[in-house]
Formats: sequence, C-alpha cells, structure tokens
Amino acid sequence: MEDKLSIHVRAFNEKVRIMNQLQKRDLILSALEARNLHADIFALLTQIAELTDEPKNINSITQISMDGGGFR
Repeated sequence: MEDKLSIHVRAFNEKVRIMNQLQKRDLILSALEARNLHADIFALLTQIAELTDEPKNINSITQISMDGGGFR
C-alpha cells in the first residue's frame, strides 16, 4: 500500500516512525514539508469526497427478453 502513497505522505510516515522509535515527543516539519503534506491530504480528501458522491447503480434492474427461437 505504501507504494501508492505520495512522496510527501511517505516522508511524513517515515518521520513519525523514527519519532516513535526514538520515543521523542515532538515532530518538526519545515514550512515546505507542511505545505506539501497539506496539499496531498487535501487531494486525498477530495478524491474520497468524489467517490462517495458518485451515484451508485447497485440496485438497478436489467430486463432481458427471450423468445426461445423456433423449433422444427
């Protein structure tokens, strides 16, 4: 799954992993890192919103008519 994440989300994940391993209490992001992470999170939320707003045709009814052909 991680290979599908953006570079900025992966970098953030790595920083959090290191923070946890070293049992640090703070995580510092540069302004650029914060902006990039914000942009990626916003893009992901937009995609989720679009997917949940799409009409679902799960309960659509398909009608099929067959006459059986002719037998001789």
